[in-house]
Amino acid sequence: MKPHDSKPPSLPQKLPLIVGGIFLAGFILAILWMLPLIRKVQREKAQQKEMLPTYGLSQSGQSGQTGQNAPIVRDPATLTNGMVWIPPGTFMRGSTNGQSDEKPVRELTLDGFWIDATEVTNEQFERFVKETGYVTTAERKPDPRDFPGAPPENLVAGSIVFSPPPGEVPLTDHFIWWRYQRGANWRHPEGPESDLKGREQHPVVQVSWFDAMAFCKWAGKRLPTEAEWEYAARGGLAGKEYMWGDELSPGGKWQANIWQGRFPHENLASDGFKGTAPVKSFPPNGHGLFDMAGNAWEWCADLYLPDYYANCPAKNPPGPDTSFDPNEPGVTKRVQRGGSFLCTDLYCGAYRPSTRMKTSPDTGLQHAGFRCALTAPGPVRAPARN
Repeated sequence: MKPHDSKPPSLPQKLPLIVGGIFLAGFILAILWMLPLIRKVQREKAQQKEMLPTYGLSQSGQSGQTGQNAPIVRDPATLTNGMVWIPPGTFMRGSTNGQSDEKPVRELTLDGFWIDATEVTNEQFERFVKETGYVTTAERKPDPRDFPGAPPENLVAGSIVFSPPPGEVPLTDHFIWWRYQRGANWRHPEGPESDLKGREQHPVVQVSWFDAMAFCKWAGKRLPTEAEWEYAARGGLAGKEYMWGDELSPGGKWQANIWQGRFPHENLASDGFKGTAPVKSFPPNGHGLFDMAGNAWEWCADLYLPDYYANCPAKNPPGPDTSFDPNEPGVTKRVQRGGSFLCTDLYCGAYRPSTRMKTSPDTGLQHAGFRCALTAPGPVRAPARN
């Protein structure tokens, strides 16, 4: 999902499957005459959606399907429940050993903020859907007007799922292990035959950036900026390779839900999980945050710009005003962070706190979720006793 200089992509950034919040069946993509149209629609839809004033609003402007008119009533006193206060401070963002878009390393200063202790769970997302009637990107049927000439039976809702090959394959072609699955969405992460039974406390996945923003708005919160995310993820550790130190598995103990074995065909699940894990299954970082590495990629608020670090503000950088991905010029991208259960030290390695990944905001994936942030005063300390 993150094409880079020296490492193969960890996710399918070039997948022409996702088009403005709508999806095509995988076999349609084999029809070469449709590919230019798909690219054109993808660029146009992404640009249009970036201008929508209300997160979750359907492209047609119809409100009943997306729940954006649902009342947002939140008690300020309870907004920070389940969140951790990250105090204001200064840190070094980026890595001298990372990919080109992680450079240059720069000192940033941030105001304090709140961030969820865990990724948003299926249980939490289900409550949001029940209260608002929201329909996610992956659940929406493609608009025939966007694909003139395509057989109606092929225009079905769905999403991208991981499909491990039977044996070793070149790691340069991620199309080998990703496929479009009809009926895959947050309720059915791997497709219609899957469900959320027993996964209520797992991170919600198959959610687009627009879906994540809609949830945050309903909750009275927001997505973290990319700078906030990295500052929080580092947990107060400076100059360390990982969020817990410099060893991947200190004392032979796995610190995050990541891939063990030869990717993508051999998943040893030495950490106990072949897919997502319940939140809080692994130790928290120094700030008390769980799963900032591995488990599921996490959406950030920022647009993606590979050279943003060189020119960004030194205090509270909000992210760039424009997006550019040299691999797909013209396609808007948003930042994801943290890696997932599919990341291995031999491929991806994105559980390092500085690693960046970019994805079109209308993309839902089997290993991508989010957590919320909040701008609010920090915890009130009781006055010292004499």
